[in-house]
Amino acid sequence: MKLPIYLDHNATTPVDPVVLEAMEPYHSLHFGNPASRQHRYGRKAADAVDLARREVSGLIGADPHEIIFTAGATEAINLTLYGLYMANRQQRSHIITVATEHPAVTDTCRFLASLGARITWLPVDGDGLILWKEFEESIDADTLAVCVMYGNNETGCLQPVRAIADRIAGRDIFLLTDATQAAGKVRVNELGADLLAMSAHKMYGPKGAGALYIRKKEPRLMLEPLIRGGGHEKGLRSGTLNVPAIVGFGKACTLAADSMDKEQQLIAELRDGLERQLQAIPGFVVNGSGAPRLPNTSNVAIKGLEATLLLESLGDKLCLATGSACASGNAGPSPVLKAMGYTPERLQSSFRISLGRSNTREEIEFAGQTIREHAELLR
Repeated sequence: MKLPIYLDHNATTPVDPVVLEAMEPYHSLHFGNPASRQHRYGRKAADAVDLARREVSGLIGADPHEIIFTAGATEAINLTLYGLYMANRQQRSHIITVATEHPAVTDTCRFLASLGARITWLPVDGDGLILWKEFEESIDADTLAVCVMYGNNETGCLQPVRAIADRIAGRDIFLLTDATQAAGKVRVNELGADLLAMSAHKMYGPKGAGALYIRKKEPRLMLEPLIRGGGHEKGLRSGTLNVPAIVGFGKACTLAADSMDKEQQLIAELRDGLERQLQAIPGFVVNGSGAPRLPNTSNVAIKGLEATLLLESLGDKLCLATGSACASGNAGPSPVLKAMGYTPERLQSSFRISLGRSNTREEIEFAGQTIREHAELLR
């Protein structure tokens, strides 16, 4: 049986064979605990973690000492938001974020609000970009942090993180950006964020590995740890490190750094070509098309056609999604598209297409033709 074409790379990517090869020895041959540097097995594991830390930091233009390994971006975001609030709540307790953030941010902010944090939810325009006037008016003397996703996981919208960093520079306000979808696809080196979260499985690395970048320059950034017990990762994330996954994460970062610009240009051409094919469908629109977007992401709607029915009919031919994989248990409309002000009808007809390095021109031609045919049959 022929497998369906995978067009859901924003949810997860297949692990690159080169990454798997790099990981394999650390499952059995080099099985030591990197915290046990007294013997050769531990030192071998520790050296591998040190190399991976350099590889991850190299992708984002950071110092290796600024990288804390986690189990993924969700943990990194929780550590940051909870850690910042708990460490600083006696002085400041205001966090500014955006209505279109990932559930890792929105759920954590709601929890912090229950502890006493004051949360400002910035609205967005019809393309998903923050409303600048509302952002500037939300900043006050109590503001502790601004949390803005760089590349949106549903629409691909790229927020003006660099401009936000410039706006709050010198005000002792910390900037966290969720770069999970962007790292390895577009340059994040010059965003100016104080903290940056990322995951391996969005860039052809293994699931269960992520990192938090914490800039080390003054003013000193204080975080209260989420996980205690052993003092690993500078006391911020205790527990034995997942060495094979971390090794794979590092290797995935080196592959991305070497091929990112050329690869993403090709993927953007495929994405744009697919959108042009789908323009032939009556009622077809691209959600957020007026914003700068990740090169691989397309969130679209076919007016008058329920997206869940279309995706079910395509299930054995194309793998697509109606929204975030992390919110797949929620039956309601996408909070991201809802925040963009779309009508209920448009929300029900919207779905996401996200391409990756494995997709070919032939697959995109087939996808465009197949979506057109099924849309016509379902009308």
